Amino acid sequence: MNEKPSVGGQAVIEGVMMRGSKGVATAVRKEDNTIELKVEKIIPYTKKNRFLGLPIIRGFVSLLESMIIGIRTLNYSASFFEDEENEGNTSKFDEFLKKIFKDKVNDVLMAVSLCISIIFAMGIFFVLPTFAANIFKYLNIHNTVVLNLLEGIIRVSLFILYLFLIGKMEDIQRVFQYHGAEHKTVFCYEHNEELTPENASKYSRFHPRCGTNFLFLVMIISILVFSLTGWNSLVFRIISRIVLLPIVSGVTYEVIRWMGRSDNELSKIFSYPGLMLQKLTTREPDYSQLEVAIKALKAAEGIEDDEEINIVAEEVEASS
Repeated sequence: MNEKPSVGGQAVIEGVMMRGSKGVATAVRKEDNTIELKVEKIIPYTKKNRFLGLPIIRGFVSLLESMIIGIRTLNYSASFFEDEENEGNTSKFDEFLKKIFKDKVNDVLMAVSLCISIIFAMGIFFVLPTFAANIFKYLNIHNTVVLNLLEGIIRVSLFILYLFLIGKMEDIQRVFQYHGAEHKTVFCYEHNEELTPENASKYSRFHPRCGTNFLFLVMIISILVFSLTGWNSLVFRIISRIVLLPIVSGVTYEVIRWMGRSDNELSKIFSYPGLMLQKLTTREPDYSQLEVAIKALKAAEGIEDDEEINIVAEEVEASS
């Protein structure tokens, strides 16, 4: 396998977002079967500022940036179907927001969505587990390492349960199919094969650089990092976990980078649990979904595409 620029992305509603050397490309298959393609030329914060590009620090910065881009592309993909379903039906609340924030309304809504997502994730996967693990003290378990281990087990269990439950939703299953299409397409590109649905379909839908791996490793590494803080009051533990989360995510980012570039036995061992979790977060895509992922990857990498039928290209200069 020849060395290629690192390409990654995420599934969106009826589409795929890819982030490559030429920018961020989002391809969405609309209800009329055409593919809408949007390309944003984005310079990562880690490349704008040398300090933000330092190891560990770049991990947390990249996480925040990925969340912002992810929410924006999700909203973009959803807009096609909202427009068709709610055409001409603007609510009073929408009108109120537009009156207050004018052309900044989308930015405000994205910021609110990001804050809600972070609060929800922190509450479910960090606050709740440390609160639940504290119950074991009443069972005469006071060892700090054991309590932190129990907290980690609860956190991972909640994460797996969450993935399992949302995977039962029909709309999410479609998203998971596009997630599989994203992985297969990236694998095909990394193996220097021609980017066609037929070629991409041969590859695994489980990829070591997947966000599922990242989130799982965050939870595992957090057990080690949080153990260093002892087992103090509930308030202290909650604050310490919030404060240490940037370090945990930064370390995890470096581990993921290493896993993506290594092919030794140790990296395979580290990758295995996350790869197995992708059985919950990916589904086998069909050729039409692979086609969408390929369009996104080609645009993100600046690869010429001869098949322009049913594609509307929109190129946007992003300030972020």
